Amino acid sequence: MASWTKMFALFSLVLLFFCSSNAQTCVGPTVEATSFTSAEANLAMETTFLVEFTLSCKNAAKDLVLHADIGDRQFPVSRSADGMRYQISWTAEHKQAPAGSYEVRFFDDEGFAALRKAQRSDQDVNAVSSLFTITVHHRGVSQGPWASSPTVAAVAAFAVWLFAYRAKRQIQD
Repeated sequence: MASWTKMFALFSLVLLFFCSSNAQTCVGPTVEATSFTSAEANLAMETTFLVEFTLSCKNAAKDLVLHADIGDRQFPVSRSADGMRYQISWTAEHKQAPAGSYEVRFFDDEGFAALRKAQRSDQDVNAVSSLFTITVHHRGVSQGPWASSPTVAAVAAFAVWLFAYRAKRQIQD
């Protein structure tokens, strides 16, 4: 029985070593971000948000695993192959995504664990400090005209053709 306990303790130490050696923390992050939000309600069922950013750290940390917190929703952040560019996207129903500014808070693994712990224990999640924050400005979605311009053009072309056809028939009769 003691050998199993020793083996489990050894396995736990080795696992802890590998997990801690792969985890990097970004010190002094510098972020350059661009964002896009969909603006046309007639073309999509939901509003789409997209944030792309480059991240550089003073300690030259690369290949960071990041998580994003938007309101009460959390998402993983995609990373490019070079480890410098990141992207996050999400959707929301048009009614749930009014015009305004949306704060996207980013966390490394350690900060994300603290955020999830605060959520589980019903603590204030805003007290958990994020690695950095990006503000996304959404202008809202436009319902647009009832008929799209290609439809109006097609109807107008049909009306002109019909008028010309009838005029031709009257002249031939």
